[in-house]
Amino acid sequence: MKNIKYIASICLIALLVFACSNDDDNADFVNSAVAPSNVSAAFNVTQDNTGLVTITPTGQGAVAFDVHFGDTTEEPTTLTAGESVEHIYAEGTYNVQLVAYGITGLEAEASQSLVVSFNPPENLMVTIENDLAVSKQVNVTATADFGITYDVYFGEPGVTDPVSGNMGETVSYVYQEAGTYTITVVAMSAAIETTTYTEEFTVTEILQPINPAPAQPSRYESDYISIFAGAYTNIAGTDYNPDWGQSGQGSSYAMFNLNGDEMLQYINLSYQGIQFGETVDASQMEYLHIDVWTADVDQIQIFPISLGTGEQQVTQDLTPDQWNSFDIPLSAFTDQGLSMADLHQFKFVGEPWAGGTVFIDNLYFWKAPAAASGIEGIWQLAPEAGALMVGPNPGSGDWWSNDAQVVADRACFFDDKYVFSLGGTFNNVLDGETWIEPWQGMDPEACGAPVAPHDGSNPATFTYNEGDGTLTLNGTGAYLGLPKANNDGELPNVAVPSSVTYDITLLDNNNTMIVSIEAGSGVFWTYKLVRYISPIVGSWQMAPEAGSLMVGPTAGSGDWWSIDAQAVSDRACYYDDVYLFTSDGSFSNILGDETWVEGWQGADPEGCAAPVAPHDGSNSASFDYDEATGTLTLNGSGAYLGLPKANNDGELPNVAVPSAITYNVTLTDNDMTMTVSIEAGSGVFWTYKLIKQ
Repeated sequence: MKNIKYIASICLIALLVFACSNDDDNADFVNSAVAPSNVSAAFNVTQDNTGLVTITPTGQGAVAFDVHFGDTTEEPTTLTAGESVEHIYAEGTYNVQLVAYGITGLEAEASQSLVVSFNPPENLMVTIENDLAVSKQVNVTATADFGITYDVYFGEPGVTDPVSGNMGETVSYVYQEAGTYTITVVAMSAAIETTTYTEEFTVTEILQPINPAPAQPSRYESDYISIFAGAYTNIAGTDYNPDWGQSGQGSSYAMFNLNGDEMLQYINLSYQGIQFGETVDASQMEYLHIDVWTADVDQIQIFPISLGTGEQQVTQDLTPDQWNSFDIPLSAFTDQGLSMADLHQFKFVGEPWAGGTVFIDNLYFWKAPAAASGIEGIWQLAPEAGALMVGPNPGSGDWWSNDAQVVADRACFFDDKYVFSLGGTFNNVLDGETWIEPWQGMDPEACGAPVAPHDGSNPATFTYNEGDGTLTLNGTGAYLGLPKANNDGELPNVAVPSSVTYDITLLDNNNTMIVSIEAGSGVFWTYKLVRYISPIVGSWQMAPEAGSLMVGPTAGSGDWWSIDAQAVSDRACYYDDVYLFTSDGSFSNILGDETWVEGWQGADPEGCAAPVAPHDGSNSASFDYDEATGTLTLNGSGAYLGLPKANNDGELPNVAVPSAITYNVTLTDNDMTMTVSIEAGSGVFWTYKLIKQ
């Protein structure tokens, strides 16, 4: 009989699958199906001393259930998802067994205790609590001898239906408003009589940020060590809630998600720890950054903890209901004797003790970037309010200044790039779309295709006079900020000039540029530009592993030859070569005293030897990286990635040494790994794997 019952269940599942297949012929989901989970049952008993219980099984991913009643009934009842079954019990305690079936026949089992008594519930114990992480949510748990289920009437005006649960389970409700409410719990057994508990309960509101923490600037990997920040790469394996006994002080933890932006939520902060995934040497950093939001904590004490020198703290006052951003000089800790070379933990202490909640974001160490050389490199308008403004004098936004909404609306404009090369050339790179105004033919103004001559198609150069603080762009259509603003006035009221001169001030180690221009008498436009930090920027080396250097008939192929582990070891003088990309657009091959020299360079046999010109890093070079196309061009005779012999025309010495080489590159692993390929002549593809240092 059991086999017949099992077959019936499988038949039911098969019918469900067949019914689904009529709606959608693609049954690929069946291959990835898993067994049901979270299997349980809701009990509903009639209070009439009959022992009639309604059982409704539930389970994530379940399409059918077998319900074994746990009494003398031999056979289970089979239900589809959403169905209920009624069963009459005698007084007693029963173990109800549930078997849940998934769409493919995979199954999961669960059991649930059911007490059927014709006595009313006794010893009713009710716990009512405000949820620590969800504002205005109240959690209720009830237990009682002889009890089966309970209803909770939360007492909010206009809400008459109760929330039900099995004895011992927790039911929750979120109020519209904080305040004091009458909460009534009605406990039920199989008896006619019920048992009631009533309490006047104060519902509290957890105030929380409604805006994310301030956006963080782009930084080089070498200029920060991030513990928790969405803008940067965090230390892997960090525990943001280690068990230091803080829960015993009333504190708790949650990961708070604000429209996709995650932040740490420390509830009833007494003290709280963070355990780093690895020991951190922050001795070369300059500041500790932290953003804190709170409604009810007056001060926070911040303790970096060293393995060797213990802990020291700095106390910061907190302004409620806003983000508090701190950049704390590390000298505030080191002057107290704390070593920054072996940090492994943070500790936070709240004042008042366990008296409120804090939200923490953007926790990292940082230092100012090394000064860039002049203006060479790639610049963009700062994506912030006030980056673009006009008024009666330089730096004034009295007449108009962009706000945050303009930044969002004009994303096609704020991603435009202004490229200054080491060779003195300039280019507007607009990536197919920019902001077009009515004088250019767009009414109303909106994102659109660039309009000549302000589309970057004409050649241009630049001249920077550091002493005078002036920057001149030479070339029809070349511009910074707005194409309409020039020295004679605003287009279309004046002719398109062949050159434009701007007044500029460089700040932040030459990584911020303030630009102003008088566009006609007494009309001053001011722009704020920031240096674009390309993901290519940094020091790279060949990955010291088998397969990092190979050649074959297609990109990524090592069919003809691929380096093995022994060859990697033999060529240690080559695998320590550095390919250096700097923020000003320059490139260098840094080879040291030795690199791998091949026969065509005069080495017989090939081996470690002094670098051979022009592939010795002695010539100046620059780079252009196009993220959209995934191409990287090195400009300069002798500049190369991977092997110096492979270039776009073929392999040396069979072709001339080129003045530029273009590679196809793919960045992975948070821009820490670069896969490079180049077709060196027809059908010959070299592939290299580089890693950022």
